[in-house]
Amino acid sequence: MIRHTVVFTLKHAAGSAEEAEFLATARALADIPGVERFEQLRQVSPKSEFAFSFSMEFADEQAYQGYNEHPVHVAFVRDRWQSEVVDFQELDFVPLG
Repeated sequence: MIRHTVVFTLKHAAGSAEEAEFLATARALADIPGVERFEQLRQVSPKSEFAFSFSMEFADEQAYQGYNEHPVHVAFVRDRWQSEVVDFQELDFVPLG
């Protein structure tokens, strides 16, 4: 199992229509084959400057690679992510042991 998480901040104002549209469009990532347990989360702690997180799981490396190469993911990154995200950090974890 691989847990893929990305934390990020958008260029859009909090609560704006643009922010809502970005998040709504991103929900299409959940429908990519191999994506499990897709979540969109909002940051509530003042300890982090990142506003959101997307989290999802993959059964194995093959499923994760399929997601990365899927046309829906590639288009989302190209058409939305690169122009609307101002800062991010990507984290990929596997269980210990």
